Amino acid sequence: MNGSSFMPSARMAGLIAAGITAAFACTAQAQHEHHHGHDMGGDHTAHHLMANARAPVGVMGDHMAPKGNWMLSYRFMRMAMEGNRIGTNSVTPETIATTIPNPNAPPPTLRVVPTSMPMNMHMFGAMYGVTDWLTVMLMGMYIEREMDHTTFMGGMGANVLGGFTTRSSGFGDTKLSGLIRVYEEDGHHIHLNAGISFPTGSIDETDDVLTPMGTMPVLTLPYPMQIGSGTWDLVPGITYTGSGGAVGWGAQYLATLRLDTNDAGYSLGDEHRLTAWASYGFADWISASLRLAGQSIGRIDGRDLRIAAPVQTAVPEFHGGERLDIGIGVNLAGQKGFVKGQRVAVEFMVPVVQDLNGPQMETDWSFTVGWQYSF
Repeated sequence: MNGSSFMPSARMAGLIAAGITAAFACTAQAQHEHHHGHDMGGDHTAHHLMANARAPVGVMGDHMAPKGNWMLSYRFMRMAMEGNRIGTNSVTPETIATTIPNPNAPPPTLRVVPTSMPMNMHMFGAMYGVTDWLTVMLMGMYIEREMDHTTFMGGMGANVLGGFTTRSSGFGDTKLSGLIRVYEEDGHHIHLNAGISFPTGSIDETDDVLTPMGTMPVLTLPYPMQIGSGTWDLVPGITYTGSGGAVGWGAQYLATLRLDTNDAGYSLGDEHRLTAWASYGFADWISASLRLAGQSIGRIDGRDLRIAAPVQTAVPEFHGGERLDIGIGVNLAGQKGFVKGQRVAVEFMVPVVQDLNGPQMETDWSFTVGWQYSF
């Protein structure tokens, strides 16, 4: 495992903890005010189909399937990144090109600067309730990435030579998880998330790039443009959900721990994600949610010797960092007829804190829409 990122920093942990405390305080007050209305009752199957029974669509592995039940899902996520940041401060391409040393090879500074990166993720999932206490979940994804760059002329100065775009796409890593129930009583539920990630995504993506000397060679793309990790990873975690009346709430911690170095000689940084949410059900078929999500990602350990361009994305030290997002979401759940057991949900997230191991591209927003079918 990449020990350099084993735990989030005290600053980020404090921000997340404060957000979770505020979220639970709000939900506790709402529960007190509304406990006489919209009683969910004791029918677990009926509750399973209600809009307020699920976390926001951006939360994975938040609930278990009843014994003998299947759930199929599809999620589409769009993420937009634009501009660069060192720590918490924005930085211009000209500053990067003229002042940031290039540790890979000459020229002395980073002469190619990424300016924007949209990413699409298509996520497919299947879940089955093996027993009352064990649910098995399989998830795969198809990823599409683009990155726009500005290339500066020669080995020094701020004269722009031109721009170019690199692209990569393909199926990413595959995750197999077991959700293990450890507590279920009086509207409170806790389960363990025990998963493993298989290295099914490519780490050999290439494309044409514009060099500072004006040539257009085909090179191995830097780390953020690769589709997979190339490593076997553990994905442990724990999830808590609660409900009372029209109000629902929950929290989840998930980690991604790299078990080894991939065939190219590196491993991505360990990831730690902590999120908390609160939701309100206006009716059985519709609910709205508010969520806080914090993440801490470590630097890349090792180096792919094929990746040596004078661009920040090719530098292992310029990866990872911490981010705190806030998001709003809506769940719609079918109750009768042909839509019974189906859910459509959306969620929009924006960062409120970004502290990056830069120079590195910053996140502007992400949007997720999903469909689920339980039967």
